[in-house]
Amino acid sequence: MNTVKTPPVDAADWRHYPLDEMERRVARFEEAVWAAQIAAAPNHDLLKKAVRREQAARCPVWLRRVTPDLVIRYGDALIDLYTEFPEDLGRVSPYDLMVGYKPKVKITPTEALMTNAEWISEWGVGWKHIVGGVGATEVSNPLPDWAKLDEYLAATFPNPDEPGRLEAAAAPTAALHRAGKYVFGLFGSTFFHVFSIRGFENALMDFHLEERNMQRLIAALQDYSLKLIRQWAKIGVDALLFLDDWGSQGELLMSPPTWRHFFKAGYAEVFRETHRCGMDCFLHSCGNVTEIVDDLIEIGLDVLDPIQTSAMDIAELARRFGGRISFCGSIDVQSVLPRAKPQEVKDAVRRSIDILGKPFGNGLILAPTNTITPEVPFENLRAMFEACHEARTAE
Repeated sequence: MNTVKTPPVDAADWRHYPLDEMERRVARFEEAVWAAQIAAAPNHDLLKKAVRREQAARCPVWLRRVTPDLVIRYGDALIDLYTEFPEDLGRVSPYDLMVGYKPKVKITPTEALMTNAEWISEWGVGWKHIVGGVGATEVSNPLPDWAKLDEYLAATFPNPDEPGRLEAAAAPTAALHRAGKYVFGLFGSTFFHVFSIRGFENALMDFHLEERNMQRLIAALQDYSLKLIRQWAKIGVDALLFLDDWGSQGELLMSPPTWRHFFKAGYAEVFRETHRCGMDCFLHSCGNVTEIVDDLIEIGLDVLDPIQTSAMDIAELARRFGGRISFCGSIDVQSVLPRAKPQEVKDAVRRSIDILGKPFGNGLILAPTNTITPEVPFENLRAMFEACHEARTAE
């Protein structure tokens, strides 16, 4: 095993590097990690077996959940980790999802997440980032008044069939497939867009006060999703990762009956079309979604992500759902990675494998429970990589 570098102490505050230096570091990271993944051994069959819980040789690993700030802070040392321990999952995304395809104001992901920046996404949602913060925050919503729904759908609502929308994903998908890799497309939100379009508080009230209008918006989102799924099928990815956050730390954002009434049938159509097009279904939902996992299994979900261990009991998940759905995640970014000791990080990884993976045909994709933020100590990142690598070589 090669010796992993420890990052030097920065002479300057990395958050205030010039933008061109930040972009250079991110580009260098992307190029190096991509090359390492392409050069790694084929793993398509491993992932297919893990997704289907069919006695995969080991639990696959997907650790590339990073934001530009982590890459910029740790630089070459982080590159060394990702090149020594290449990814199993190939992720492709044709554009940054927060910005969208062909935004009105051109802005790069690094600029959006590392500078004082404001922009409007292609969905008409206003975003803002302040230096020193992690991620971006919604600051405006495009449909505060239902009377303008027709206008919004006609003038602002994105066109899933717009020429070139997914074009940037085609070449990387083909390259990963030539290297024998399993590839998923980063789809983005499906029905969770209702909160960004209407505003969070408005949407929660709309479920009870504006059902007809809400159902019209949901129907438009379903139509958009089905058309975009067909476009992704032409790219040829193996799976789609849908990004919808239905859980809080303790429970669903709404009652389970409300979720089922408004969204279950739509998800059934989305999963059915994805399968019809020959792709697997991954659903990302932060928080505790235990109350609807049975529903998701019933309508055909293949992989539930991110198994947020700070919000859900993995032993309960294994007992109730193990063997009926595969899992992704379980490496906690809220308390374990930022605060635990390196050996505790390794112990947490092994516990996840023992509870969620091995008993169910290694149907667990080891991954952070969300993006890794820059306050995580480098020694804990190293411990995470080493534990996942040890799990690989032990099989």
